[in-house]
Formats: sequence, structure tokens, C-alpha cells
Amino acid sequence: MVKAVIFDLDGTLLDRDASLREFLQDQYARIPQLQSISRSVYMERFIALDQRGNVWKDHVYRQLIEEFGFELQWETLLADYWDGFRLHSQPFPNAERMLEELRARSLRIGLISNGYGEFQMANFLALGFSALFDEVMISEWEGLRKPDAAIFKRMLDKLGVQAHEAIYVGDHPVSDVAGSRAAGMKGIWKYDPLLEEPEAHDGVLRDLGDLVGMLDEFKRG
Repeated sequence: MVKAVIFDLDGTLLDRDASLREFLQDQYARIPQLQSISRSVYMERFIALDQRGNVWKDHVYRQLIEEFGFELQWETLLADYWDGFRLHSQPFPNAERMLEELRARSLRIGLISNGYGEFQMANFLALGFSALFDEVMISEWEGLRKPDAAIFKRMLDKLGVQAHEAIYVGDHPVSDVAGSRAAGMKGIWKYDPLLEEPEAHDGVLRDLGDLVGMLDEFKRG
């Protein structure tokens, strides 16, 4: 019997790609020094250097300044990113409705995200549905990172459930799916067309609105 559902943040609940594009458009419009090149060139080069969030932004901004000769300090751009990204945080479709349905079923709900605590928490809160969560864990504050089984087990303890009673939903094949399954949970892959499907998983979720139906299938099966 499923008693808890735990989520990843970026690429799972938070549409990071769309959020980043909206932030970059705003940053370009607000900072005149960036406008020495076209907006499209600025955005696409940032996105390429960012590697979908796998490169921290101090390196990204340093490289942009070196390549394009912006008369700016990288610290200024990084501070703007740190403060401003949350203002453009966008959830995937049906996220809030799905969470409300889980809550209506009295399921425990958690979040485990790799990343910097203050930054990730600000982005999570900006989505507007944090009150539906029982526990939130971010790797910097926990001193653990996915796919380490210890961070999943710590969340299970906080929620008061056993591993076989919990499902984890995330987009990363290793950090999310393989990591949660190694901790004894069911691992659901939040589909991402740019990532390879995990070799082993307990389901593929293309739309967050379909999650409750998947839980019903687990119950029947």
C-alpha cells in the first residue's frame, strides 16, 4: 500500500527549461550591457554553457563575459540570477491539481532536491503549493546528495513510512530513479525527451496529472 509520494524539483515539478528562458529574457531586457549582442545569442549561449543546470552559474557568467566582453562583473550577474530566478519559476501542467489529489487521499508528500538550499527553497516556494508538502529536503542543508540511499532513507524516516510504502518521482535516470529504487522505493521516471529512459524503473510519467491513476494501478496490481 502506498502511503507516501516523494518528488524531485527541477525537471519534475519545476519546469526549469521554461523558467530559465523566461528569466534570461528578463535579465537581458534589464541589463543594458548584455545588449551588445542579440537576445537570442545571449540566451542560447547561456543555455549551452549551463548544461541543463549541471554547471554552476559562476562558471557560466565568467565564460559569457570572456567570450562577449561584457563590461560587467560575473558576481553582479550571479547575484541577479540568485535573486531573480525564483520570480520566473513555473510548474509543469497539472502539478498543483495532482498534489491536491494526493493530499485528498491522505498520502504523505515530500520533496528531495539536489542543490543550494536557499536557492532551491526560494524556487520551490515560488511555485505556490509548498503548503501541500509534509517535508522538504535539499542536499546542501542535509549534507547528502541523490543518488545516495541515505538521503532517501532520511526522508522516509521524516515521513514515518517504510521504503516499500513510498514512491519517488524524478526526471534523472540515476539520481532519482536508480537512487530511489536502490533505497527500496518504487522509482517513477518523469519523462524528459532529452534524457535516456532508465534501464530499470517502475513507470514512466509523461503528465503529472496521470500520477494518481498510476497509484491506482499499483494498488490493483
